Amino acid sequence: MSTSGHSSGYDPVLQEIADYIVSKSIQSAEAYETARIAFMDSLACALLALEKPECTKLIGPILPASYFPRGARVPGTSYVMDPIQGAFAITALIRWLDYNDTWLAKEWGHPSDNLGAILAVADYLSQEKRRYGEKPYTMQDIFTYLIKAYEIQGVLALEVSLNRRGFDHVHFVKVASAGVATALLGGKREEVMSSLSHAFIDGAALRTYRHFPNTGPRKSWAAADATSRAVRLAWFAKAGEPGYPTALTAPTWGFEAVIMGGQPVKLARPLDSYVMENILFKVSYPAEFHGQTAVEAALKLHPQVKDKIERIDKILIETQESAVRIIDKKGPFRNPADRDHSLQYMTAVALLYGELTYAHYEEPIASDPRIPALITKMEVKENPAFSRDYLDPEKRSIANAIQIFFEDGTSTDKVVVEYPVGHRRRRKEALPLLQAKFKEALFRVYPANKADYLYWLIAESEDFTTVEVDRLMKLLMHPGEITSYERVAS
Repeated sequence: MSTSGHSSGYDPVLQEIADYIVSKSIQSAEAYETARIAFMDSLACALLALEKPECTKLIGPILPASYFPRGARVPGTSYVMDPIQGAFAITALIRWLDYNDTWLAKEWGHPSDNLGAILAVADYLSQEKRRYGEKPYTMQDIFTYLIKAYEIQGVLALEVSLNRRGFDHVHFVKVASAGVATALLGGKREEVMSSLSHAFIDGAALRTYRHFPNTGPRKSWAAADATSRAVRLAWFAKAGEPGYPTALTAPTWGFEAVIMGGQPVKLARPLDSYVMENILFKVSYPAEFHGQTAVEAALKLHPQVKDKIERIDKILIETQESAVRIIDKKGPFRNPADRDHSLQYMTAVALLYGELTYAHYEEPIASDPRIPALITKMEVKENPAFSRDYLDPEKRSIANAIQIFFEDGTSTDKVVVEYPVGHRRRRKEALPLLQAKFKEALFRVYPANKADYLYWLIAESEDFTTVEVDRLMKLLMHPGEITSYERVAS
């Protein structure tokens, strides 16, 4: 832990995070390689979400006729807006389908949520820098700040559980985004600590929108709300708004006293690049990550059971404690947000259909009577070994096991999947699948020549780290044919 500047009186955790943001040099080549994959995957998620009207109705300017010259651009749209609303729009698109990367610990979350704040601020500032003859931010800068945002959110999550107190993980998105956005704005250590303190003082949103009986689409824009708030706080801090040094530890009124019930907020390990290196990608299934291996196990069983669905007597699902707590849901299900957070629903769909896409959470499939019929036959129980390995820093598994029993007394073998395809241990297997996911998303939004160029640039070009952010964001705007002068890397 850094001891520099303790005379400022800021809580040590706030000082350590600020020192990391403004001073730490990231040396891990693996982290930078993974950050590029994370950017590619986040963009894929955002482009796919453009097909969902319930998302696109939220991402435009607050005032429909407003226009912000040299503002933040939103990929796949013609929107140009202030960076605060830009952060909201980009993050909402990334997060909407529950298809972006994931971090699992005592608190869970989706660190790529932070990309909305980073891109919106960097795009706006790069245009401003260009106006004054200064060097714009490059994608290498984006990757550096992305690694740091992942690390802050993820390391806080290792030992600090908000969910056990009923609060939502997007609070850590707000903290991480506030800190890195302040640094992007040119803020120094004191200003970064100010924004961090304000982010903690904001408190944490209630998780009720993720759980029965209130599960709803807010869970898909909660992180967007956090990043937009983070950018506002960063702007205040850069403008000289003073911080609150004991925002965490103040007796009675501090974050630890009010939100954590007296439990300390702590960093479980030194801040470096651990989280980016170990991030979990959602490769094949848009579903809550604790159930990803259950879906994979169910898909392996699909050929054995697809013609014997009516003869199933019981389906036993063994899982981790966290999954039991948050996605053990038998229904009723009122909307897609309910269904994509049900271990039983996603397993039933995989057994019945042999696949799982976002369309399986919507009508008419959601009304398939076979789904609730299968769910009534499911028993979900914790496997203590799965829970231990889930928290083991050397394993970080997310195991599920499924076994199916038939009315005639026969059964399938128990199918155990410990590590999902998006896990670090299966990164080589995942990369071509992530690239295919990205390519599909590009071709759904852009004309063929533009989709081909963007795929090459972002997924393959050796010069992508040198691409200037504002040029890339302009290229990612409204779909249209690409011309030679728009190319941003040869």
